[in-house]
Amino acid sequence: MGTGLAIVLVFVGCCSNVVSLELLVRQFPGCGNIVTFAQFVFIALEGFIFETNFGKKKPAIPLRNYVIMVTMFFTVSVINNYALNFNIAMPLHMIFRSGSLIANMILGIIILKKRYSASKYLSVALISAGIFICTIMSARQMNVGNEGSEEQGFYALMHWLIGIGMLTFALLMSARMGIFQETLYKQYGKHSKEALFYNHCLPLPGFLLFSTDIYNHCVYFSHSTPTVVPVVGLTVPIMWLYLMINVITQYVCIRGVFILTTECTSLTVTLVVTLRKFLSLIFSIMYFQNPFTTWHWVGTAVVFLGTLLYTEVWSSVRAALRGPDVKEKKAE
Repeated sequence: MGTGLAIVLVFVGCCSNVVSLELLVRQFPGCGNIVTFAQFVFIALEGFIFETNFGKKKPAIPLRNYVIMVTMFFTVSVINNYALNFNIAMPLHMIFRSGSLIANMILGIIILKKRYSASKYLSVALISAGIFICTIMSARQMNVGNEGSEEQGFYALMHWLIGIGMLTFALLMSARMGIFQETLYKQYGKHSKEALFYNHCLPLPGFLLFSTDIYNHCVYFSHSTPTVVPVVGLTVPIMWLYLMINVITQYVCIRGVFILTTECTSLTVTLVVTLRKFLSLIFSIMYFQNPFTTWHWVGTAVVFLGTLLYTEVWSSVRAALRGPDVKEKKAE
């Protein structure tokens, strides 16, 4: 029952979150900071009440370790959302972030001295190729869409490349954070809800660096078109409604993933999250009419094929078809 509920929460919460984020970005492309800040405040407040019991519960993992983790988490979250200011389309944003397996493998080899099977290297090569195809096609669209002067086209392309560089950096930083988190959990045990709270609470002072931008977008949001909230009947500016939906759905998505990690294998979690990303991408393209060429579809298919190969879904399916008497060999 818990697993089924978690899968529903992940699909409904995360897909709705992508829709609300696209609605926000289409109106105000530079709203990444206020979105990130609102998400952090909501999750930190919920954790302060229900996880720490208003600060009475001491953390199981020392705070100094959380400070390191939080610095990385805050950097990744801000850069991922801020990259949308650099003409990064939502579909490309989602595809690029699907390349986390590449970063995890690279850093795993360098830092943890891990060795992987040939199928793992093949899957990462497929994911890299898929992301490369989508990125190149998006770069060509940038050139076509800026048919003004050569100088304007060059400036737009460089602006876009800065966004790609930010996403690449965030991808590597996120993988490094995952390795650090893995070592902490091995030493102190799993405390996912506690980590969720501190990862969102401790970075809040860092948003003072973006206070002017956040305040300006508060003003912009307040001057947006008024709309009536269903059921409640309250009239609010529509951008604040979109932001509220985004924050709530982000929390629902994170809670769903948390339940999955406690009740399912990592394979199941990865598969569910991958399928969720694919459905979010399809919905974003169809509903918002985002530009997506045949080559984009080829790149997307290659990315998800590589992801499924990495998670060894095919081996699990074959084992299930053979029957319960046949034990699947564990990969090293």
